[in-house]
Amino acid sequence: MKTLLFEDNDEGIAKAAEILKKGGLVAFPTETVYGLGADALRAPAVAAVYAAKGRPSDNPMIVHIADPADLAGLTEDMTGDMEKLMAAFWPGPMTMIVRRKPVVPDVTTGGLDTVGVRLPSNEVARKLIRAAGCPVAAPSANLSGRPSPTSAEHVIADLDGRIDGIIVSGSCDVGIESTVVDVTGDTPEILRPGIITPEDMEKVLGKPVKLDPALFSGPGEDFRPRAPGMKYKHYAPKAEMQIFEGEPEAVRKAVIAEKERLEAEGRKVAVRIFEEGAERNAAHELFAFLRQADEDGADNILVSALPEKGVGFSVMNRMLKSAGYNIKKV
Repeated sequence: MKTLLFEDNDEGIAKAAEILKKGGLVAFPTETVYGLGADALRAPAVAAVYAAKGRPSDNPMIVHIADPADLAGLTEDMTGDMEKLMAAFWPGPMTMIVRRKPVVPDVTTGGLDTVGVRLPSNEVARKLIRAAGCPVAAPSANLSGRPSPTSAEHVIADLDGRIDGIIVSGSCDVGIESTVVDVTGDTPEILRPGIITPEDMEKVLGKPVKLDPALFSGPGEDFRPRAPGMKYKHYAPKAEMQIFEGEPEAVRKAVIAEKERLEAEGRKVAVRIFEEGAERNAAHELFAFLRQADEDGADNILVSALPEKGVGFSVMNRMLKSAGYNIKKV
């Protein structure tokens, strides 16, 4: 398969939309990461996304829409909590888990009776969805398990020859995937943390928001994911990755010492010290750093932990999965 590259202008978007209309696959930018899109209501097209990525079939998709009114085509639910969250955070990096209508096929939801819906703030993404005339199912545009793509170059490296087209645009602003919140119950529950934090939602809702227990204990063998990124190994570089946690100066010394030890053994080492107070920068940089380390042929990746609060909690969620929970306390 030849993968076509499209510019992020009206002509390029129109050509990409024609592919989606015909049941094909197109990668496109969002403000979080690049997504791999297919018509969310066309089961064979969505099945092709799983195949292209090598993605487990019980890992549900997020469906992207272009306008708030599009939500009515996917769910009959509309609660006060949903209205408040939509008004505050859409367009933007928030996915709501809602009860699905029968029109949404099982393959899109991983067999669940719910569906994740998001309205991205990226203009290219919204123009593409409008031009395609359908909601677009779009997980991250990478091979399953690899670090999520934050540039078109990352998508090309993983999926060239496996999908129909890629809209080549700038790097993603946020850098980690959307916050996923389940709004099917009385108390909203965050299933995947993102740049929009529980505290942000609580201010808008005027009531507490829960965190899924799996965010702390990890999923068991029989765990059935309600959102992407909950069960399977995710975001992993090829190199062995280790996280160092402790007081900043102690962490810095430990990282340097480990780097020197590994280099003395002839290993190539990539290092990143994430500064406390710069958690949003860490979110923006993390996946690109991991991919660059792989491109540079690193054998080991050493990184510092972030405080697990606010955006730092969201970034650490990705870092722990990237490292296979390989963390050293110093």
